[in-house]
Formats: sequence, C-alpha cells, structure tokens
Amino acid sequence: QVQLVESGGGLVQPGGSLRLSCAVSGSSISVNDMGWYRQAAGKQREWVGTITSESTIHFAVFVKGRFTISRDNLANTVFLYMNNLKPEDTAAYYCSVWSGNTAYWGQGTQVTVSS
Repeated sequence: QVQLVESGGGLVQPGGSLRLSCAVSGSSISVNDMGWYRQAAGKQREWVGTITSESTIHFAVFVKGRFTISRDNLANTVFLYMNNLKPEDTAAYYCSVWSGNTAYWGQGTQVTVSS
C-alpha cells in the first residue's frame, strides 16, 4: 500500500518561510511527476506546482517566484520551499505523486500565515 506522509506545516508570520516535505513509502512504485496542491477553507483544491521525473518544474501563476520544488529520487521525497508567505497562502497543502496513470495523495498539512 502506497502512503504519502507530509510534514513541515505550521504557523508563520507574513513574509516568513516554510519547507514542506512529502515522503512516499509502502509498495514499490515507479514515481513520475510529484506535485503540490492546496485547499483553503471554503474553496476548491488548487494546483500549486509540479516537478516531473526529469526535474522540469511548473508553478501556478499565483506563486510568482516565491516557491520552489525539489525532489530526492532515492528517498522518494518531494519538497516545497515557500518564501515570502502571505495570508492568502493559508491552506491545507497536499502532495500528490503519479505512477503511470494513478495519482496518490497525502493527508495534507496545514499552513497558516498570520501575524
């Protein structure tokens, strides 16, 4: 059984930084794209960014250069580095990985940006 375990969320002041991690464990799968989504209270889940198996990175427009993604293929882990956080970044952040045509999801980690 594949499990995605996220960590690194928390409370941060506006302008602060956080690093989220997502480790894939369980059954041996071939991981292709790895990515992050977020869902604010009362809103639909939205895509944040993706890093492909070739380490090509794509971000949503709202990121505007504030976030970066990296991956450790040996550890099957993906990271989301968030800088210059804003109150509107407050949301539950979910990682997702794709193996073939199957997507796997983490349980989410809460990020709250508030003074």
